[in-house]
Amino acid sequence: MVKFTLLALLALFPLALSAPPCSHQKHVKSTFDLNYQTNSEPLFGSLRLIQTGEDKEPEWMTENDVMKLKRNNINFMDVTDYLELGTHYKPSNRREYPVKPSYNEEVNPFIGNLTTKYMEENLEKFTSFHNRYYRSEYGLESSNWLFDHISNIIENHGDKSVLSIRKFSHNWKQNSIIARFEGYDPDKSNEVVIVGAHQDSIHMWLPTFADDDGSGTVTILEAFRVLVTGGFKPQRPVEFHWYSAEEAGLLGSQAISLEYEKQGRNVIGMIQNDMTGYIGSRSAEHIGIVNDYVDEDLTSFVTKLIGSYVDIPFSLTKCGYACSDHASWRKAGFPSAFAIEGDFSDSNPHIHSPNDLTKYISYDHMLQFSKLSVSFAVELSHA
Repeated sequence: MVKFTLLALLALFPLALSAPPCSHQKHVKSTFDLNYQTNSEPLFGSLRLIQTGEDKEPEWMTENDVMKLKRNNINFMDVTDYLELGTHYKPSNRREYPVKPSYNEEVNPFIGNLTTKYMEENLEKFTSFHNRYYRSEYGLESSNWLFDHISNIIENHGDKSVLSIRKFSHNWKQNSIIARFEGYDPDKSNEVVIVGAHQDSIHMWLPTFADDDGSGTVTILEAFRVLVTGGFKPQRPVEFHWYSAEEAGLLGSQAISLEYEKQGRNVIGMIQNDMTGYIGSRSAEHIGIVNDYVDEDLTSFVTKLIGSYVDIPFSLTKCGYACSDHASWRKAGFPSAFAIEGDFSDSNPHIHSPNDLTKYISYDHMLQFSKLSVSFAVELSHA
């Protein structure tokens, strides 16, 4: 009878059994955790408008329906609050990117200061939270830690006249975070280069169960650190974004890209880092460059950056519609690209499960993505 009752509860509600964080097996809890329901967004009984393809009409779905999409590896965007996205801004011309990278003398010193030491320390902390589910108190706590950590980098090592940071609040608990380098050219003040990653986690069966290894967050955090400590001064503004609620249908990045679209901002290019630590088993180590649902010209330039600044080759791969936050920027009409740990078909098999552990990732592999992020920021800040 007890077993039946527990299974019935799990079927009715996406409860989370308190369990050790996926990548940090120290803090074990023994009670149910219902600490993720918010007042502004009821967890149970609400319907969401979900789109699973550019050529498909959005459909109203329950949360259980959405979780079935996750379990069946069907990418989606939750467009409930973002039907305006892509209706305000239309670029008049395709942007032309440099024929080849041209700022090696500026990029290489930053790359030389990258280290796996801080990546390991930061990921150890970031995965110590019970979860990073966007509607949970733990998701808020992890976001606050990340904000404070970035703020400390700026405060202790940065030029405050150039650097700023802000929380981008949502109608759920976890904030997105935007850190910005101001550009020195006033004629380019409305332009921006964006390096992004998502900070939230989700479990395919129990949404508040901790599981995501956080590699993308830590990858761009290390890139940001060396740019700050090295006194980076871009010609046009450069921003680093850590998005909330990517796992729930790209909610955080949709909110931010919609704001930029409404403001008429000119996004020169956006690159997403998501899953950067796992080395696949079917081919030699490489960076996967997604070539579907991305900007073709920007993606071509990213491959040139890899050839100039990264120690391993790239391979083109596909990941489908709305597979990470770059999709929000593309829908808004801005050029975006996506770098992933390898061929999408050979990516981390433990994703969104309790086995998504840091023991399966390579910090040296992640460092190659930090090199790419640094070069992307520097080169496009001047191009």
